[in-house]
Amino acid sequence: MSGWFAKWLDRNMPTREDMERSRFLKPIAHRILRSELWRFTRRSVPRGVALGMLAAFLIPIGQIFVAAFLALPARANVPIAALTTFITNPFTYPFWVVIANRVGKFILQVDAMTYGAPLNEQMRSSFGEWLRWLGHEGGPTAFGFVVLAALFGSVGYLASSFGWRIWIARKRRAKLTPKPLD
Repeated sequence: MSGWFAKWLDRNMPTREDMERSRFLKPIAHRILRSELWRFTRRSVPRGVALGMLAAFLIPIGQIFVAAFLALPARANVPIAALTTFITNPFTYPFWVVIANRVGKFILQVDAMTYGAPLNEQMRSSFGEWLRWLGHEGGPTAFGFVVLAALFGSVGYLASSFGWRIWIARKRRAKLTPKPLD
């Protein structure tokens, strides 16, 4: 691989040694470090992408470890599953919370069913009222994260599957193309 993305992957992708040294993964390190979970195949890479997306949106803390653990029964690529969780990071998480809230409200039609004072007026009232507002917003946001996890997991699986096929087709075409004689 060449380019800035490949360099970024080389710097940020967890290695087998990093996983082996992790104190959280010590009990299952012998399973995670199996060689078939670290190969880049047409089936393991899309599974890893899908599991990484699911863990990224559903698990707020420790996503990398959850994705690596979920890769075991699914026979998914562990480094890809761990790397894909970086779609939600501390810098992008506020953006995803707003998107999840809007998606949840849109699907559940919360705005059409609710009544009461506008948001600014609720924020000025007592602390208890503010907590009630926060509880009211938490449900649609959590549901929005579930929807985003399912949507991004599915799209990630399909996109990486098609991307894999295109990459292999290009490699094969380049291999079959006759080289000009000098």
